Amino acid sequence: MILAEFSPWPGLAGGALIGLASAWLLAANGRIAGASGILHGAVAGGAKNARWQLAFLAGLVGAGFLALAANPGAFVPRGSFSLAWVALAGLLVGFGTRMANGCTSGHGVCGLGLRSMRSLVAVLTFMLCGGIATWVMRHALGVAS
Repeated sequence: MILAEFSPWPGLAGGALIGLASAWLLAANGRIAGASGILHGAVAGGAKNARWQLAFLAGLVGAGFLALAANPGAFVPRGSFSLAWVALAGLLVGFGTRMANGCTSGHGVCGLGLRSMRSLVAVLTFMLCGGIATWVMRHALGVAS
């Protein structure tokens, strides 16, 4: 890892925008900006909230495409993982968010801001598991970053 290339500004700007959007959704709709819950609601929740949930999801996907268009070299796919590994990872993330009753956006951004003890435990668990997974990938399996 090259620390000379570290710049905190994009992360700070993105974090501020995420925080503002989450606060706006809570103030305007009384809803928590948890991406996994919003996705589940849009797919299986019926038509009651589907309009804003689909708009939220379209914004997430659209922002990714806008970022790619603005800086095409920023997203370099890793060729070392097969589609099967990526699909398995996605299924495990989905299973984990269901088990934790939410994802990092719901617990980490919104739950911690609301001082939820359940969200604090969930975020600490996410961070611990992420650290263990990183260690296993780098040191036990020898996969370079």
